[in-house]
Amino acid sequence: MAEPERTLDLQSIQSSLFFETPEEIYARVFRELKPRTPGPDLHVEFCRFANADSFIRLDNGRLRVRISDLLAGAPAPVLEALAHILLGKLYRKPIPRVYSHRYRLYLNRRDVRRQAHLVRQIRGRKYVSGPRGETHDLDEIFDRLNRQYFDGLLGRPLLGWSRRPARGMLGHFDPSHNAIVISRIFDRPGEPLALEYVMFHEMLHLRYPVDHKGLRRRVHTREFREAERKFPRLKEAEDALKRL
Repeated sequence: MAEPERTLDLQSIQSSLFFETPEEIYARVFRELKPRTPGPDLHVEFCRFANADSFIRLDNGRLRVRISDLLAGAPAPVLEALAHILLGKLYRKPIPRVYSHRYRLYLNRRDVRRQAHLVRQIRGRKYVSGPRGETHDLDEIFDRLNRQYFDGLLGRPLLGWSRRPARGMLGHFDPSHNAIVISRIFDRPGEPLALEYVMFHEMLHLRYPVDHKGLRRRVHTREFREAERKFPRLKEAEDALKRL
């Protein structure tokens, strides 16, 4: 007769999760991770972030959790998973795969991705300097590559140079703001082979969007890689980038 009682008790615990406040969820997860430590004061708030970011901080014995309001309507098990992730990172505890899997699966849902995309468009700030640099004009380079490799079918996004001549990020495409930003390190005299290759790479992101399947998020799909290999003097361009 004991086995049905244990099953009923487990069901009661699982059901109670849906009636917990965010503070109660974090307090319970804290007790699971640190059962011998008195629980700190807890404050959980949902904030108007531009991304699905969340932060946790322990300050003078008070635990403060700031969660993107994109997750304000998330199911309780997802908020529980995030609690395990944030508290696990804070206290350097191993995070069970079931929680990271559950959280990433929710973020990769089509409706959540669409909402996050809209929020980034509305709230996110994007600095785009403009296409004309001291030496090169990104509009001219884009239009030439568009005619040569895409039959002129790509719509021109916002084009601009980075604030500084960054070496860590040579270029990136921001789909939320439909912008391509190129590092100023390329805005100098000389044959612009490396610059053209970086621009071509970012233009491929326009042509081949990110592929979302389950937990997988493939930025460079098989079609993307095949199209990239068609760039003339590819090896020479890659060697030029390595020299940077």
